[in-house]
Amino acid sequence: MAESVKVLPQNIQELIEVHEWDMRTREGVDRFRELRAKSLPSVALDGDLVYESLIPMQEELIAEIEKRYQDKNQNPK
Repeated sequence: MAESVKVLPQNIQELIEVHEWDMRTREGVDRFRELRAKSLPSVALDGDLVYESLIPMQEELIAEIEKRYQDKNQNPK
């Protein structure tokens, strides 16, 4: 799953901040539980578990990132 994110086009990578947790560490296990994930691989965007047990197609992942970026920037807090 991490590789799917690493190969995203540069313009998409500039929109995101990537955090990868190692499931062999306490921090990784704690984050997995916080997200209420049930299986690997899992991807969360803006703290929401979006993909679980599957690796999305690159186009689908890009569309979701762009949608969230636009939503966040249209409605600044």
